[in-house]
Amino acid sequence: MNLRCFLTPSFVLFSCFILGGMIFKVSTPIQCGTILPNDSIFVLTGDERRIPFAMRKMREFPNADLYIIGAGAQGKIDVSRPAIIESESKSTYQNALAIREIATRRNLARVVLITTEDHMPRSKYLVQHELPDTEIITCPATLAGMPPGKRLERWATEYIKYIVTMLGIKES
Repeated sequence: MNLRCFLTPSFVLFSCFILGGMIFKVSTPIQCGTILPNDSIFVLTGDERRIPFAMRKMREFPNADLYIIGAGAQGKIDVSRPAIIESESKSTYQNALAIREIATRRNLARVVLITTEDHMPRSKYLVQHELPDTEIITCPATLAGMPPGKRLERWATEYIKYIVTMLGIKES
């Protein structure tokens, strides 16, 4: 059998896509970076795990400022401490713009970003693009307990959105 039959352009593209997805998954942070006592913590809404995860983190860092960013923030927040809620942004890119506005206004040198693990690479990329001189500390909420098929679907969706974002389409 000839090796050329396997090396068709579509096979090579498909293989690159699969390999890239594997790299995307294994290079995603799985643990929280170092949070300092007076950090500013930004939680992106959109998944039911994010805010409860952030509330658990806030118990460890009671002096940190808490910002809840996104459309999901409106009317669904039950927080046990003061939080600044931004509910105008409707996409991850708009979340990044909202974080930029707050970080610039408050002259923040570093921000802690909380979102789910599958959403973290694109979120961090967009926030870092808007705040290139700001240190971004990632703190991913895990997808533990989610059925494997649903997890795979979410990871694949986020991987595709990440590729689209890297191509310059930020509103994906």
